[in-house]
Amino acid sequence: TRFIFLSSFCLSFTLSDLLKHTPSSHPDYPLLQDALRISHNFLSSINEEITPRRQSMTVKKGENRQLLRDCFMVELVEGSRKLRHVFLFTDLLLCAKLKKQTAGKGQQYDCKWYIPLSDLTFQTIEDSEATPIPQVQEEEIDAMKIRISQIKNELQREKRTTKGGKAMERLRKKLSEQDSLLLLMSPSMAFRVANRNGKGFTFLISSDYERAEWKDIIREQQKKCDFSLTSLELQMLTNSCVKLQTVHTIPMTMNKEEDESSGFYGFLNVIVHSASGLQQSLNLYCTLEVDSFGYFVNKAKTRVYRDSTEPKWNEEFEIELEGSQTLRLLCYEKCYNKAKQNKEDGESTDRIMAKGQIQLDPQTLQSKDWQRTVITMNGIEVKLSMKFTSREFSLKRMPSRKQSGVFGVKISVVTKRERSKVPLIVKQCVEEIERRGMEEVGIYRVSGVATDIQALKGAFDANNKDVSVMMSEMDVNAIAGTLKLYFRELPEPLFTDDLYPNFAGGIALSDSVAKESCMLNLLLSLPEPNLVTFLFLLDHLKRIADNESVNKMSFHNLATVFGPTLLRPSEKDSKIPANATQPITMNDSWSLEVMSQVLYSSEGKS
Repeated sequence: TRFIFLSSFCLSFTLSDLLKHTPSSHPDYPLLQDALRISHNFLSSINEEITPRRQSMTVKKGENRQLLRDCFMVELVEGSRKLRHVFLFTDLLLCAKLKKQTAGKGQQYDCKWYIPLSDLTFQTIEDSEATPIPQVQEEEIDAMKIRISQIKNELQREKRTTKGGKAMERLRKKLSEQDSLLLLMSPSMAFRVANRNGKGFTFLISSDYERAEWKDIIREQQKKCDFSLTSLELQMLTNSCVKLQTVHTIPMTMNKEEDESSGFYGFLNVIVHSASGLQQSLNLYCTLEVDSFGYFVNKAKTRVYRDSTEPKWNEEFEIELEGSQTLRLLCYEKCYNKAKQNKEDGESTDRIMAKGQIQLDPQTLQSKDWQRTVITMNGIEVKLSMKFTSREFSLKRMPSRKQSGVFGVKISVVTKRERSKVPLIVKQCVEEIERRGMEEVGIYRVSGVATDIQALKGAFDANNKDVSVMMSEMDVNAIAGTLKLYFRELPEPLFTDDLYPNFAGGIALSDSVAKESCMLNLLLSLPEPNLVTFLFLLDHLKRIADNESVNKMSFHNLATVFGPTLLRPSEKDSKIPANATQPITMNDSWSLEVMSQVLYSSEGKS
């Protein structure tokens, strides 16, 4: 390397000397300039082998080409998902593929394509020859999450018993493979760019926040970028990516073997108070996102506050965390005029006015009191309050201490008092959700306003005759949240404490026919109020899943929501029998699997 560097340095010196003695009017003068610039670039890349890694390369006019950001992305190529490493420089966007490593060779990239920022445009689905985005079934995604949780549990056991060795290396390799697969399969939101000839390229990402971030930084850089790149320089630039990259591993659960150290598991209550700093009256609403298994998921949405420069929502949400580390907030202007709406992926979207995020700090969230904070973004300030409850505490069932009301009262007591086979609260919530929530995206997954849920809880407990009127005026997600809260606060789970070990043993059966038979027999063993209520709920969930193409709620999605709620036992330290191979993990993957099996076994047989 040093010999090549010395030879190149001598060539560069000779070219410099030639330029000094060549008139600028001479026809060879521009060629000598280009040759000297290429030589400087080559020296720059070779120098990086000798000196510490730098974030820039010399370009035309002696300026620096700097790396602004890089990350792993999924590119849609002829209908197939391809994992790419994308590099954004000060003057171009480069999409590269990591080559398979061969013995004796380090990491190498292959440039798939690049676009000068001066030529880059953002495409909507109307502008592009859009290829349909291949959708991955939710059960496949959930199965990957379960496998990741199980591998992490195995890593923990190996770490405690062997403290290293080949077994841990094999598990780490499995974890890396699952992380890559989850990253490849999970995103479904299109981010489309095109060059000046109109050739489009489509990335798949998981969050509107992420898409807006890339657009903002590219638009800002387009105001000041200057571009020049030869084929030789492109090759050198691609080679330099190995040294310039800031992201080296798949950004999922890698190096996070311990659940406790890889984020929060439990429930985060967030109150979105108000916003200030708006320059004009807008129809504004906010959404909340948290990360789960390495990518972000929309968890809550405030109502639209109309025609104000200082909207005041004061809405509380309960957000479930699955190893989450970051809370994101996006402010949107609601666009009621369809002619002005920006179209992405074939659907109308509202304009993002501001976005910001905060890291979930363990010291702050360990406090039992509400913590106030402000997210500042683009001159807009949004005031929040947060309070965290660990999953063990929030889902811990308490013995029934009252006979009045419906929340926290045994289901047999409620049905006997009401002289009904299914509690009226379950019937009324289901009827309202089926009346206007069957096509609601993320029904049961998106959080409802906590104050509305508490108001409904109080009305049901007081046997308020106007509860139907209250429900009709509330957001349907609050109705769904009330139903989930009812099952969560039962002093004993719907599937009962006594049958909990049997369900655990049933899921461990390897024979699918035997497993299905076991699940159905266990259901028939439930007390009558529990069985009839579950079958009523099952019919409802099946109708929800029938609308999956619109509401995005498959049986696996519903199992994710209802698994811990219907299965988690009263005793905090209830044990699974030894013959059950599925562990209870912090993210309730075991409950998800049991609930999925129960739903599938019972489908059509109720």
